[in-house]
Amino acid sequence: MNERTLRILEFPKIIAQITSLAATSLGKELIADIKPLNDFNQIRESQQITTETVMILAESDGVPLGGIFDVRNAVKKASLEGILSSHELLEISSTLRASRLMREFLVSKRETLERSRKNSILADWGGCLGSFAGVERELDRCISPEGEVLDSASPVLHNLRSQMKVLQNRIKDKTDAIIRSSENSKYLQDLIVTVRHERYCIPVKQEYRSMFPGIVHDQSASGATLFIEPLAVVELNNQLKIVESEEQEEINRILRLLSSRIKEISAEFLTSIMILGRLDLAFSKGKYSMQLRGAEPELNQSGMIQLYNARHPLLTGKVVPITVTLGREFDTLVITGPNTGGKTVSLKTIGLLTVMAQSGLHIPAEPGSSVGQFTEIFCDIGDEQSIEQSLSTFSSHLSQIVKIIKTVSGPQFLVLLDELGAGTDPAEGAALAMSILTHLHNLGVRTVATTHYSELKAFAYKTQGVKNASVEFDIETLRPTYHLLVGLPGSSQAFEIAGKLGLPDTVINDARGYISAEAMKVEDMLHQIENDHRKARENRRATEEDRLKGERYRAEYETELAKLKREKAEILRQARVESREILLEARRESENLLRQLREAPAEQLPKIVNEARVKITNDLAKINAEVEEPVAESRTDPSMLKTGSRVRALSLNQTGVILEINGDTAQIQLGIIKANLPLADLELIPEEKIHIKTRARKSGETGLEAAKNISAEINVLGLTVDEALYQVEKYLDQAVLAGLRRFRIVHGKGTGALRHAIQGYLKDIPLVKSVTIAEQNEGGLGASIVELKGN
Repeated sequence: MNERTLRILEFPKIIAQITSLAATSLGKELIADIKPLNDFNQIRESQQITTETVMILAESDGVPLGGIFDVRNAVKKASLEGILSSHELLEISSTLRASRLMREFLVSKRETLERSRKNSILADWGGCLGSFAGVERELDRCISPEGEVLDSASPVLHNLRSQMKVLQNRIKDKTDAIIRSSENSKYLQDLIVTVRHERYCIPVKQEYRSMFPGIVHDQSASGATLFIEPLAVVELNNQLKIVESEEQEEINRILRLLSSRIKEISAEFLTSIMILGRLDLAFSKGKYSMQLRGAEPELNQSGMIQLYNARHPLLTGKVVPITVTLGREFDTLVITGPNTGGKTVSLKTIGLLTVMAQSGLHIPAEPGSSVGQFTEIFCDIGDEQSIEQSLSTFSSHLSQIVKIIKTVSGPQFLVLLDELGAGTDPAEGAALAMSILTHLHNLGVRTVATTHYSELKAFAYKTQGVKNASVEFDIETLRPTYHLLVGLPGSSQAFEIAGKLGLPDTVINDARGYISAEAMKVEDMLHQIENDHRKARENRRATEEDRLKGERYRAEYETELAKLKREKAEILRQARVESREILLEARRESENLLRQLREAPAEQLPKIVNEARVKITNDLAKINAEVEEPVAESRTDPSMLKTGSRVRALSLNQTGVILEINGDTAQIQLGIIKANLPLADLELIPEEKIHIKTRARKSGETGLEAAKNISAEINVLGLTVDEALYQVEKYLDQAVLAGLRRFRIVHGKGTGALRHAIQGYLKDIPLVKSVTIAEQNEGGLGASIVELKGN
């Protein structure tokens, strides 16, 4: 694509913005070479790469592009058996590390990248990146972060540097002794040790040169000071120079060895460097797409353009998007409208977005926008009048149009013409413009042209395959709205603008008289169409806002509903888990109880069973207390409560008798258990209601079902000890609730084990006054008489 078109469409500014996002010099070099592609498959591949980088950037905190250097020359030098410097090796080490990290990063993102496409280009690139862990570790061991060869590079180097430190310390000790000597202080210019020509020297006054034996290595600019190496350290300095020379030789040997390691991997490493540069280019394009809120355009080879809400990428502030189509129902678009209304911006937006798409860049338009592949794009936009060539504006434009006409020939060409036919006589200019558009239209060239000529509106209206478009102008504010209206020709709005600016009506009316009635009728019709279109667009906008609001509310409702369903499922899951745990715990306790019953002697069975019942009752009371239900407030004055009063415990919904009152609490006998409860939790039961039938407990309530028409006898014949004790306990609660004072338990004679168990159990119950063998006429040894304590 010709450079003139790219310059006019300001594509270099796009390249400059992308370059600013690059992390490496390699990437910046590749970005500078971005040009529109002509191969359809290459364009699609380039677009896919940009899309993949956007996917990664959207899901990642960062991309490991740091530490990459352009070390191509150093690697090539090593491949030719050259010796690399420590700083070159440091940059190579950093780049090796970057290659490894990027490889690991891209491999980890393969699943993300392959969600939308089966084959991921970036993941394949990551697989081609080299991982040179051995060389990387060797360089890290030998080269410091400052680019110096480390002592750990070799034992010889470590030993030599140790010798150097020893010699330096000995020299320092001797020179310090010399300058601290009181005899020498008068000879010295300064009490310091300095280095001249890599030898340790002492500054001596010129006049005392003969008094201070040693070798002169330098003097001050004034000549007043001589820098003398004392004879006492000459030999030590000589030894130090020898060791330093050996150190340098060892460093060179290490660098030569490391360079040879780079030579071994040079071919594969150069490939990795090239891929790292391409990755920096790709991620720079991805970052630019996210800045623009861009989208990957659909590509076609039919020369069709369909842009939805497209924005010029170089405009800042509030940019009015345009929607435009070309190459489907028509291949020529004629845009009319007032100056500064946005005609040229629309023209450049179409051209620039097409160039960006063919360069593998996302475009600032809505998803679903489509761009054709064009062999060449030609532009004639702006005033390129040339003084040197003595060309007028008209001649300059026409010269470019001549070149365009000689080149284009089909739908694979896109031509953008600004102010076609301007700069000459209006009638001739309009005629020439229509002729040029007809020629391009007959060739099938995709053409977009802007104009002020009214004749072109009629031409576009009458010619099949040519479409009118206009940029909207708000007559109330005298400002353009920048909306592009495809299918509607634009009116000049000259009379309306003149009236708004204060031109007298008489002058405007006279001006209207110079225009034919037919032309005025057309202008009025255009005004009406524009007004109707504007109102329709506003109605559509309001409808769309309502639709979006409805969709937003629906999405919020669905999100909340899904959340509630998840919470419900989680609550049910937790309930099932807790139920299972409760059942397992109950099973463990029951098994433990059965084991105790099997292993315990007979006389301990009642005690074990009673303890188990008490534990179960306490657990039920605890569970009931944890249920988050409002507890009824007592309507009984605490002063009315006394020992022996029959009360209802509101929190437990159970009836009992007060055994003792201690301050704000009372000890209550609830069935077979005692409980300490606050007085505020107790409700007094009037005497007349004591014998009224109590309601059956509901599911989840604590306590036993109240007695209804309870009999004064319970028969446990044929039951096991455990079964009999359970029935006796249940009957005892009912008897207490019903106010029964005496009852008989029929247990039979047998071995006497059942009688002993029952009587032993009842004797431990505080409410039981006595348990005796029944009279002969009531059953004798086969029954027991139980008397309860009164209120």
